[in-house]
Amino acid sequence: MEQRRFPGNSHWYHETQSSLTPHTAPLVPEAAEIEDRFLLGLAQQHQDVLGPLLRESQPALLASRDLYQLLLPQQLSTSRTHTLTIYDRLSTALTVAQVTGIQRLCNHYAARLNPLSGPDSSRESNRRLTQITEHARQLASQPTLIDAAALLRLDEVGLTAPDIITFHQLIGFVSYQARMVAGIHALLALPVRWIPGVTLPEDASDEGFSQPGSWRPLLLPLEQRYASADQQAAVEWCQPQETLRNCAWLLAHDSDALYGWGQLQNALQEACASDESRLAAAVCARINGSPLCFQRAASGELREALLEGVDRASEVATPAQKAIIHCAAQLTRSPERFSAAHIQPLKAAGFSDRAIVALLQTIALSGWNNRLRRSLGSMQPPSIPDDA
Repeated sequence: MEQRRFPGNSHWYHETQSSLTPHTAPLVPEAAEIEDRFLLGLAQQHQDVLGPLLRESQPALLASRDLYQLLLPQQLSTSRTHTLTIYDRLSTALTVAQVTGIQRLCNHYAARLNPLSGPDSSRESNRRLTQITEHARQLASQPTLIDAAALLRLDEVGLTAPDIITFHQLIGFVSYQARMVAGIHALLALPVRWIPGVTLPEDASDEGFSQPGSWRPLLLPLEQRYASADQQAAVEWCQPQETLRNCAWLLAHDSDALYGWGQLQNALQEACASDESRLAAAVCARINGSPLCFQRAASGELREALLEGVDRASEVATPAQKAIIHCAAQLTRSPERFSAAHIQPLKAAGFSDRAIVALLQTIALSGWNNRLRRSLGSMQPPSIPDDA
């Protein structure tokens, strides 16, 4: 999969069919070798500003860097049940980065992908890569497009259940990473690069948000009798956490990613627990179409207004609540356009820089959670007893 830069465009994209030429080079070759592969050098370049600000966030940043190494290692061996190659993973990461429009991410993943050899030119390989790319693009841009039929199409091109879980964790991680990078960019008041002609996806409909129900996985969870020691340990560690309880055995198909995801959830537990963070999480869930995440986060007088729509909630919110809603909505819908102007109302409402960082972490993590819940399961109405 070749990366190209056409005249008039300042962003990378890749194609599912292309022949490599010796003259093709990544936009920024050194981006592949950056030391901090989560914030992509921002913390080192702006140590004087970000050092004190991110000190309390070190557990979450360490968990995020560990997740990067788990999902996007330098080298990777495949097996009969784990068929995603490092090329598949970096191609997916680049697709998600392009959807978010964050140039720093595009540079990094394009630089890492560039020297790798793509899959063979067979019809089956091309169909598999095309389906992977399309699924990643849809889930990253508009999670409501993913349903059981979309998962079936992944199965039809040869992805196993562990592959599908890893694939969705990877899409969620890069979506989370993009919004953290965009948020730090805005805190530093760095310029925003606009890509003309980008149409924002519509927010999710209100279908399913007001109806009680339970989340059911669309794939078969791992059976406990077949679980390895590592898989059982990951489930036992994650199940006490409310956000992981009902999906632990499903995500245990990739126990390393499950454990890393759980570590990140645990590190951000305090940051996500405030009323302000819960409001931001509810806005994200409403936009991304995740009823389960919405039910867990939404409360108070704005719940009914959010059910009508994010813009409606903004109309009846207090100035501080409106600042939170606008920040969460912008970073969720269009991270590439998120700037210092979207943070200024929070500062005017009395939020400290550390509180803003916690809010940004909540919004970024919520996007990951929303995508996993929306794509790998569905809300089912409560069953009615036979004798009712």
